[in-house]
Amino acid sequence: MAARKDDSSATHFLNVDLDIYSMYSMYDLQPLVHSFGRKVFVVYVGRDRRTFSAHLELAKTTKSGDSTIRACCALITALPKQERKIWDAAKGRDFSIGIQAGAHPNPCDFAIEAKTLNAVSELAARIVLTIYPFEKPGR
Repeated sequence: MAARKDDSSATHFLNVDLDIYSMYSMYDLQPLVHSFGRKVFVVYVGRDRRTFSAHLELAKTTKSGDSTIRACCALITALPKQERKIWDAAKGRDFSIGIQAGAHPNPCDFAIEAKTLNAVSELAARIVLTIYPFEKPGR
């Protein structure tokens, strides 16, 4: 069930974050992030305690978690050999789908297609759901 765009109290898809965690504390993810260029928006890249992490969002607007994940998979598949080695060596590779819970509708489905699941699997990544709680307006 789709929510109307002007209804902020409806459950809706927000975005997909690509979260990458390095295998070793000395393994900087900056070259990998740099190779994506302007196709991603960098939320954060750098040291995260004893490892490096990168948190990215697709720069172009998409309509669903499914289409966003597929677009990210295409970027990763097109990486140059050296940057792909950084991806393959990462200890964590997550596509985190953000969903804003709303007052309605109840229930609400967000489908991930089989071809998207296959693409994620081929990249040895996970799909993570992040549900943000509903807050009544004025809080």
